[in-house]
Amino acid sequence: MLIALIARDKPGALDIRKANRDAHLAYIEATGVVAQAGPLLDDAGEMCGSLVILDVVDMDAARAWAELDPYAKAGLFDSVELIQWKKVIG
Repeated sequence: MLIALIARDKPGALDIRKANRDAHLAYIEATGVVAQAGPLLDDAGEMCGSLVILDVVDMDAARAWAELDPYAKAGLFDSVELIQWKKVIG
């Protein structure tokens, strides 16, 4: 099951994102369930959120992954949305 995780950073939290980026990327690598991922950008081109496509067995697994993400543990996100996603192109 593919799940799109769409997370928006708290305002002014770029330093939190940068401080936890290496741990976040290591988590992605270690878990092996991320099909695609990248930061959302604001009008100035600065990172302001995340889009992660998870390939997991169910929504509970997606929720568990999201809760253990170092970004989430650091309190980076203002909001996190998990939505079932269907790949059509690519």
